[in-house]
Amino acid sequence: MYYPQELIEEIRMKNNIVDVISGYVRLQKKGSNYFGLCPFHNEKSPSFSVSASRQMYHCFGCGAGGNVITFLMEYEKYSFQEAVQALAQRAGVALPEIEYTQEMKAAQSRRMRLLEINKEAAKYFYYQLRSSQGSVGLRYLQQRQLSEETMNRFGLGYSNKYSDDLIRYLKSKNYSQDLIRDAGLCNVDEKHGMYDKFWNRVMFPIQDINHRVIGFGGRVMGDGKPKYLNSPETEIFDKSRNLYGLNFARTSRKGNFILCEGYMDVIAMHQAGFTQAVASLGTAFTAGQANLLRRYTDEVLLSYDSDEAGVKAALRAIGILREAGMTGRVIDLRPYKDPDEFIKARGAEEFQKRLDGAQNSFFFELDQIQKGYDMADPEKKTGFHRAVARKLCEIPEEVERNNYLEAVAARYGIGFEGLRRLVNGYALQNGLAKPAERPKSGTSARTSPKDGVKKAQKLLLTWLADQPQLYPQIKKYISPSDFTEDLYVTVARRLFEGLEAGGVDPAAIVSMFEEEEEQREVSSLFHARLERMDSLQEQEKAIRDIVYTVKRNSYERDSKALGSDADAIKRAIEGKKLLEELSKTHISLR
Repeated sequence: MYYPQELIEEIRMKNNIVDVISGYVRLQKKGSNYFGLCPFHNEKSPSFSVSASRQMYHCFGCGAGGNVITFLMEYEKYSFQEAVQALAQRAGVALPEIEYTQEMKAAQSRRMRLLEINKEAAKYFYYQLRSSQGSVGLRYLQQRQLSEETMNRFGLGYSNKYSDDLIRYLKSKNYSQDLIRDAGLCNVDEKHGMYDKFWNRVMFPIQDINHRVIGFGGRVMGDGKPKYLNSPETEIFDKSRNLYGLNFARTSRKGNFILCEGYMDVIAMHQAGFTQAVASLGTAFTAGQANLLRRYTDEVLLSYDSDEAGVKAALRAIGILREAGMTGRVIDLRPYKDPDEFIKARGAEEFQKRLDGAQNSFFFELDQIQKGYDMADPEKKTGFHRAVARKLCEIPEEVERNNYLEAVAARYGIGFEGLRRLVNGYALQNGLAKPAERPKSGTSARTSPKDGVKKAQKLLLTWLADQPQLYPQIKKYISPSDFTEDLYVTVARRLFEGLEAGGVDPAAIVSMFEEEEEQREVSSLFHARLERMDSLQEQEKAIRDIVYTVKRNSYERDSKALGSDADAIKRAIEGKKLLEELSKTHISLR
């Protein structure tokens, strides 16, 4: 929903950034700012700064920055609207009601009822596990070495042996038969009538990213079939677009996610400290789940079972991750079957070593291909080399394909030139515009001419935000149109308006942008690195040079676009006059 800018500002101003971030990061006051270890990257020395006066944060290590809304978006992975709603609730600010049609109201009310009934069912299962009827389930979980804290955190429960136990309980809470059925909590057929979907099972509540119960998984006690049973698809439960454990893993700050197969694997890993673990919900990994993960990370470690089925699942997941633009690596669990078994046998420290040594997914694929060839047979070995070349041609980007070509040749003892020719041949057959070539040495990236100009513009905005007294001295020479980037122009316009009115509020300018990347970029405009200078005279000369650089670039840009436009010629003449005047002007910081 769209919220007015005035309301967003009211919410932001009622949430002091130091108080909010202190709930996530241990901050210590140093001078006028607060410092702590950045929650967005690993560091040993605090480079994460929070300014109470500006109501902004900035990390000088990784570049993260913004206002209190940006922080919640980046830390909690909220959308802009979700962050505003969370802060409104924290500050006690009432948000406007969404204007619903009757049809929308009915749909929303139904969704809320489905969430309510699932929550009630989860509470019932939770208490049954801890009652005398649930002793068989509790013993099972204890034998799996789960602590009481872990069981409580994941809301584990038990469904009784009676086939209508949950139905009777939910009816006593005034839930209708239709709602019980539509929530996927019961089955209905002609022979048995209405009966519980789950009975005599340890229950795993499945939660969405906001910790709301949307479905269940159940593990049978005894030899019943199926061993694991999941809720059916409902209006609030889409298996292909949710992941078990994501509600906890999304704030793990580990830099990657571990994707595994089962609920118990996720729970065991979280208990051992690997809180980035998630699992698909009784189905094969899907593109929808990959896109969900992409919101939080670029790298996924695959921790599937080490048997043949697990290898096939890993190969399938690798392709899906690659299509989603993500990096995959494969954890070697051998000689153990799954992560739960590995951690119980070897412990968390050894499991971390396996994570650190997880195999590049492309090499994992090639290793599986190699198993199908007898490398002692020259003909079969040639077949493997051809398969490798075809696999390399699946990499569309020339630079990446070339890097892998060299690495594969070295890893598998294949002659580079021979492999390159094979790849070139298949590349042409597959329609790739440029087959991979050996990179030339001695090349280096050129620095863009725009970099110096952009740096000067950033420095100018930072100086003006830090020392507003500069504005009256430079406003004759600089206007928002002198900035080159659209984002910079927008920020400069809003900043100059504030300076004209006598107030500077960089955090309010950040709130004008809803996208996290834009907020981060805007924040960086107010945190450009100002070089330390010993004297006031050096500082004054530096700011004059910065203003001159920005104006000179603007003048040169306008001069190139003159043509025969009389107004453009007039602007260029005026610009040249201002440049000459500026070169003789003293800017005071007193």
